[in-house]
Amino acid sequence: MEILKVCDLVKNYGQGDTLVKALDHVSFTVEKGEFVAIVGASGSGKSTLLHIIGGVDRPNSGKVFVDGEDILKLNENNLAIFRRRQVGLIYQFYNLIPILNVKENITLPILLDNKRIDETYLDELIHILGLNNRIYHLPNELSGGEQQRVSIGRALMNRSAILLADEPTGNLDSKNSQEIVDLLKMSNKKYKQTILMITHDHNLALSADRIITIKDGKIISDEKNI
Repeated sequence: MEILKVCDLVKNYGQGDTLVKALDHVSFTVEKGEFVAIVGASGSGKSTLLHIIGGVDRPNSGKVFVDGEDILKLNENNLAIFRRRQVGLIYQFYNLIPILNVKENITLPILLDNKRIDETYLDELIHILGLNNRIYHLPNELSGGEQQRVSIGRALMNRSAILLADEPTGNLDSKNSQEIVDLLKMSNKKYKQTILMITHDHNLALSADRIITIKDGKIISDEKNI
């Protein structure tokens, strides 16, 4: 079942002699439950692509369908709701709320939606993430790896249609990087979570089911991992 469809995306910056084609007619689909790595050099367009899929940025032209809905037709208010409910975002620098503890950061998307917290699922996530002894700690009391685990928990808490990870290991050492990718693989297998992960590390990309390589705003290869 198709969960994501990207159709002929174009995104330009500047004009004339300073024109930069960040995305140059990019199209692909992702099946529900797939784990896809998007790789490419710095400036290749991969982060721009992820931001458009997540409703954070808009293209010059093209369409993005998430779970059958054309998200680029949404107004800003509905787009904000879409991001909160349908997309889990994991960033390189965690983006945790400094005055909220681990439990509060993980459950923030639920609380913003005025929904009841599924305590059983929350306890399961905290246990899987290895944060049982950290639930009342603030972000500045955690290691980098622990902070990234909190951000993964927050992204998973809402059971979103798709999880977007933008260089999730870029601020971590090799040991913590592998642990974070292992957690993403676990969430993909255990919860059937659809994941798009941007990474410049080809070895980490090999953990995904499929690797899409972008160069100069274009997809130059799209291959299944065997």
